[in-house]
Amino acid sequence: MAERSGEGIYFISDLHFGLQDSAAEKMKREKLAELFRLVEQSGGALYMLGDIFDYWMEFRHVVPKNFMQVYALLYGLVHSGVKVVYVAGNHDFHLGSFFDRELGIRTLYGLNGFDYADRKFLFAHGDGLGDGDLGYKLFARFVRTRLNLGLLTAFHPDLALALMKRLSNLSRHYKPGDSSRESNRLLNFAESIVSEREFDYFICGHNHLQGIHLLANGRSRYVNLGSWIEGRYPYGVFLDDALSLKEL
Repeated sequence: MAERSGEGIYFISDLHFGLQDSAAEKMKREKLAELFRLVEQSGGALYMLGDIFDYWMEFRHVVPKNFMQVYALLYGLVHSGVKVVYVAGNHDFHLGSFFDRELGIRTLYGLNGFDYADRKFLFAHGDGLGDGDLGYKLFARFVRTRLNLGLLTAFHPDLALALMKRLSNLSRHYKPGDSSRESNRLLNFAESIVSEREFDYFICGHNHLQGIHLLANGRSRYVNLGSWIEGRYPYGVFLDDALSLKEL
């Protein structure tokens, strides 16, 4: 897919709404509204690279009610004319039709890309990419099968959402304790595909380790967006021919 040149392209990941206490959740909503004002003023686009919610499970007629203010913010942004894309993360067990049909947000899975201002962007949440992490890959494949999703959505929503919260906690605790090793897994993946796919930026989240790294070819960059769960509110923006990491 291609973006229109001359507008800011914004990226966020790992906000984990629903994880923290009411004061922290309120602050995150306020910062999200502040960011959305910036995006709307720029006339650009917003890419949400997974785990915007700490758990997500959608039913035919039901969505979690405690995220209503976030839905309202997203609806307002889309209907101001901003393109919004949501890539599923490891806490997004299944992105159903709610975001696409009700909010006008395009939903994607895995690794995707677009061209913008003579730059090539690859983007993903980051879960399951590269070598290793076999346990998670098996877990994700198991949870996201049509059969198991059908079984989960057949439960009463309160019961199924309680299970989703439990699985979210398990997913969080499963991450390797060696954060530098986890960081290197995604960085190594970006390095490994340089010879296969031409790109200027590989943008992800997942391990919450914010930073920009120049890859070995001297041109491509690995960008990790960090998270919103430690009292900081980072985002990425490509503007004026460069991608930078900023904070609200």
